[in-house]
Amino acid sequence: MAKNFTLEFTAAQADQGKMLREYLKEKEISKSALTDIKFKGGFISVNGDEVNVRYILKDADRVKVEFPPEVPSEGMKGEEIPLTIVYEDEYLLVVNKPPGMNTIPSREHPNGSLANALIGYYKRNGISATTHIVTRLDRDTSGLVLIAKHSHIHHLFSKQQRSGGVKRSYEAFAVGDVAQDEGMIEAPIARKPDSIIEREVRPDGQYACTLFKVNKRYRKFTHMNIRLKTGRTHQIRVHMSFFGHPLLGDTLYGGNKDFIQRQALHCRELTFIHPLLHKQMHFTANLPTDMDKVLNQGKSC
Repeated sequence: MAKNFTLEFTAAQADQGKMLREYLKEKEISKSALTDIKFKGGFISVNGDEVNVRYILKDADRVKVEFPPEVPSEGMKGEEIPLTIVYEDEYLLVVNKPPGMNTIPSREHPNGSLANALIGYYKRNGISATTHIVTRLDRDTSGLVLIAKHSHIHHLFSKQQRSGGVKRSYEAFAVGDVAQDEGMIEAPIARKPDSIIEREVRPDGQYACTLFKVNKRYRKFTHMNIRLKTGRTHQIRVHMSFFGHPLLGDTLYGGNKDFIQRQALHCRELTFIHPLLHKQMHFTANLPTDMDKVLNQGKSC
């Protein structure tokens, strides 16, 4: 039987006299999490005895928080899909997603997503979790994806994302010769009024900022390194098109399929602070086969 997610703390002398509710807030446990614990099957104990959040702490009290079990929604099916796991511990996963895989199911692609694969993986390994994907990628974008194994961990990562602590860098192939060696694209992004998918640069859009650096220029495309300061939907694709250099393969935003059949975009690096171990984590993933092939073609052009 899967074990519920738990956290344990020991109160310090400075915590003596604090109400448990205040102490747990300092430990970044959200109000919604405390509500779920109260009504959905979790519990809080001090020195082995169940208590409520009005308990007054004493020095060296041992606090244990057990969160309710997490159950995937009925519509989310687990599937036997291989995962390329770059890193895993009891709190999180880092996965290298292949191109052609949705991060979550969609109307057009209800099966075969990374979320479906995760539910299957959790079930096979007795992990009490549903899907909490921290850094999503488009279906045809490959590379590193960060996944929290519990809603509380997702909550901590969301706070870290808002403060810029979760960092990603990409490799991309852009059409033509990008003249600047490096630069920044600041342009607001909004959804096109006549589309549920396509985005565009528009004055009334959300602020978006993309940093780029040329890695190498080839005759028909430019190999670039790209970092995001914001995380808008399709941000790199929209900004590169707006910049006059859409991504190879990205026909939605003006690219062509002369070299590759999907947008030539890969999340190569992922850096974050582990939410519970409080140490910096850094991961890399080499270019997938199709993008590596494009580089070889570029050398021979």
